[in-house]
Amino acid sequence: MTPLTRCLFALVLLPLLNGCSSAAYYSQLADGQWQILKARKPVATVIADPQQPPALREHLAKAQAARTFASQHLHLPDNQSYRLYVDLKRPYVVWNVFATAEFSLNPVTHCFPIAGCVAYRGYYAQGAARGAAALQRQQGMDVLVSGVEAYSTLGWFDDPILNSMLNWGDERLATLIFHELAHQRFYLKDDTEFNESFASFVEQQGTRQWRTYQGLPPSGSAGLEQRDQFMGLVLDTRKRLQQLYAQPLPAAEMRQRKAAEFERLRREYRQLRDHQWAGNNRYDLWINSPMNNAKLLPFGLYDQWVPAFAALFKHSGGDWQVFYAEVEKLGKLPLLQRRAALQQWTTRA
Repeated sequence: MTPLTRCLFALVLLPLLNGCSSAAYYSQLADGQWQILKARKPVATVIADPQQPPALREHLAKAQAARTFASQHLHLPDNQSYRLYVDLKRPYVVWNVFATAEFSLNPVTHCFPIAGCVAYRGYYAQGAARGAAALQRQQGMDVLVSGVEAYSTLGWFDDPILNSMLNWGDERLATLIFHELAHQRFYLKDDTEFNESFASFVEQQGTRQWRTYQGLPPSGSAGLEQRDQFMGLVLDTRKRLQQLYAQPLPAAEMRQRKAAEFERLRREYRQLRDHQWAGNNRYDLWINSPMNNAKLLPFGLYDQWVPAFAALFKHSGGDWQVFYAEVEKLGKLPLLQRRAALQQWTTRA
């Protein structure tokens, strides 16, 4: 396959893509993916190279153990994905740009025939992402630029381990591998909430089993409880904002009440941090940075149906093959029926 053909395939198949007609946008996507493809090296080669940093070699060796576990025990795809390595020389592989209207929590979506509609646009250069975000802000949109450590090409290419995936330790790398392979295992066009919640559940349950396999104790509950409490605050804010935006209010009043809701979120977070978390400030940076609707989008996209998939996994007897078959059945339902079914599983959870 020629480089040009590979680029065109990347252009067509990447889940980052959307319906944008801009030649520059498509060009940067094709070039970015091609740069990753041609820079891939077998992880085994990197591990065997004495000139590579010992910490990197050790990190990758542990990642390969997790990669083998993913296929043998979680029944995730057994291919060359995450058995290759690329050093991007940057902290993120892409930067996603999320946007909403000023008084809406519905994301501006971008659609593509293969990947379907997604709630963001991806850029391989941070400057390009910031430029696109600036143009949307000029149009009165709420915008978020978010760096991404990894993404899946849904099995069309052998996705490598990226240096951007190595920042948070061995277990975090394992969880990323589980998450991205889950997208290869099942992906539903036009339903970001379903896809990301499914992959997030596989990541979380897979990590629990990976720790058991290694003879490690379960993860500490304090951090998970704090995460869940924080997410609860954010999701409650989303609900209140949705109710606010449904009201026929003048723009000035709507804007004032919107700002008040974000201040309420900050106030409730600080109360939680100071009185229940003993001052743990793990979310201070997020809570103290500028707030808008787009900043709340990833919470609903990545976690909404995780309890439903947890209940479905339990119903499947903890059997991954049975679970995946049930997930595929859900994916065949029309959208409204699928969401109703997921809500029923959430209620069971």
